[in-house]
Amino acid sequence: MASLQRSPAIKFEGFDGWGGRIGCELLKPLALSGVEDIHIIMEMPRKPSRCRRSPRHLPLTFSPFFRTVAQVASYCKANHQIHESTFHKKSPPNAAGNRSINHTLEEKSEESESSDEDSSEVVAQADFAFFNPKPDDFHGVKVLLQTYLDNKLWDLSGFVDLILGQTTVGTVVKIDDDEDNGVFSFITALNLGRYKGHKCIMELKEFLLGVGPEKDVKDALRLLLGEEAQNVGLLVSQRVVNLPPQLLPPLYDALFDEISWATEDEPTEECRSSFCFKFFLLISRIYKHKNADQRKGRRGDIDEAIIYVKPEDEIFHKLSLWSFSFPLHTEHVATHELRNYRLMGLVMAIEADKVSTFRKELHSLIDEP
Repeated sequence: MASLQRSPAIKFEGFDGWGGRIGCELLKPLALSGVEDIHIIMEMPRKPSRCRRSPRHLPLTFSPFFRTVAQVASYCKANHQIHESTFHKKSPPNAAGNRSINHTLEEKSEESESSDEDSSEVVAQADFAFFNPKPDDFHGVKVLLQTYLDNKLWDLSGFVDLILGQTTVGTVVKIDDDEDNGVFSFITALNLGRYKGHKCIMELKEFLLGVGPEKDVKDALRLLLGEEAQNVGLLVSQRVVNLPPQLLPPLYDALFDEISWATEDEPTEECRSSFCFKFFLLISRIYKHKNADQRKGRRGDIDEAIIYVKPEDEIFHKLSLWSFSFPLHTEHVATHELRNYRLMGLVMAIEADKVSTFRKELHSLIDEP
């Protein structure tokens, strides 16, 4: 379970979103059990986008089965009462062309369920900042990717180097002015054709073809990994599950905006064309009911066939050109509520022209009441 306590030095222990345990040290008070103020500061080398409507806080998971996922992910206590949320943008002084977002989230948590008189508010503040990738983020990014390809032994360090070496497209989320420099999330898109000669990409392709299903889908996968690789962006997005969901829309907006800008601003035609993606390939994870295939079309079932670890994956899955799941061998945390589910890998292919729809639906999912 994720645990954050008030102390001069805090140890953050949580999960990588896929059932793996990770941790880091924080030197400022931060409590997930009752966060009142969260300020999100985005510094992007571009003009600010249009202001968005003020979102209202939603449950940190978005399916009807969210209680189960919340327990797995340790997002928050069930007795949290959300009172107010504001979201606005402003341009920081002396930073022409940069973009910042301040997000204030106010919560009140009750420490005692038996008596209203014993309730008290727990207040903490965390400043999350969006940064360009840099070499200092190597360890934090690598930790989040430990089980990206299940339990496969592969050139993970080389893969992290590719991510951090692409500074014009990609974002790393950290706590502002944190001396420990802990990475809470990152997102990027790597051109499979541009990096096809790197060992890590060759091993990743080998892994996908090994777990891919037979027949038509495997042929489609082989096409994207081979002949169409120059048009395919491997979309990699990892984070600790405790990250506020309100970060997701600006995080994905930043990625897709940077991809668009890169097609115009990269120094060479080769680099510019490498960001003209026609497809995005995603590797993620889901909880799939053990009897999911037999349950199709049945009415009255309380349990869902699929539980999405990441809320945005449900949108991607719906919009996908094709997808397939495969069994995992990595050890993961199991709960009583998930006794009828197994953790599965999920591979999805998304057409680039579906990105605008994805962005709208993600904003609707997170921002709408």
